[in-house]
Amino acid sequence: MPSKEIREAADFIAARIGSAPEMALVLGSGLGGLADEIEDPVALAYGDIPGFPVSTAPGHAGRLVAGKLAGKRVIAMQGRFHYYEGHSLERVVFPVRVFKSLGIERLFLTNAAGGANPYFEPGDFMIIRDHLNLTGQNPCIGSNDDSLGTRFFDMTKAYDPELRSIARKAAEELGLALHEGVYAWFTGPSFETPAEIRMARILGADAVGMSTVPEVIAAAHCGLRTLGLSCITNMAAGILDQPISGEEVLEVSARKRPEFTALVRRIVELA
Repeated sequence: MPSKEIREAADFIAARIGSAPEMALVLGSGLGGLADEIEDPVALAYGDIPGFPVSTAPGHAGRLVAGKLAGKRVIAMQGRFHYYEGHSLERVVFPVRVFKSLGIERLFLTNAAGGANPYFEPGDFMIIRDHLNLTGQNPCIGSNDDSLGTRFFDMTKAYDPELRSIARKAAEELGLALHEGVYAWFTGPSFETPAEIRMARILGADAVGMSTVPEVIAAAHCGLRTLGLSCITNMAAGILDQPISGEEVLEVSARKRPEFTALVRRIVELA
């Protein structure tokens, strides 16, 4: 059985949302508006859910919203938790483990990311094919909960090939350009330096950001099929001769929201 804390959170959520969700969505910076598309919503503030911290990052509403999207029962995190907020990685990935305890098998993670690939442009979308963990941190360090997964686990297909294929099909149907590439995780909250971006590019990164990777590791540990999608909201440091700001990230996220919403809805429908 999962830990007592995970069970308490799962039981609290299940008692309030009714039917068990088929898929969980984690909506990143400026992308939480998708939760407003959920039909017959039941919204729970993070602060009311046992074990959930409060999200403090800009563009993160801090609510869990359950209901129907594109005919599927879903539960969506309207904002996530970040390591740079001062949470332990165990707390950052706590919702992923709760989703597993709820019986969910598919996890769809979104984020706002910086483009390290010079062929990208702000406003582009990218399926995450693989990642680089450049932090030296891992949410599974410490005693292993055998009820969640084995001590050592495979990451070869952490980003589910079938779900990636569905995402490509959805984008093609909608006429949306969709890159596929490698996402590199830095802790933040400072944006990366030009030298760090050069390093990440040499290592094979196409996009960089401050989230997602811990959740994917935890999802692989407990056997969730995972899809990752980045909205490229800015070009990473040194790609263009201009500073980077959090306001730019939120502005581009807001501008691309209609296309992003359409893409996610179609992926959910096909998945």
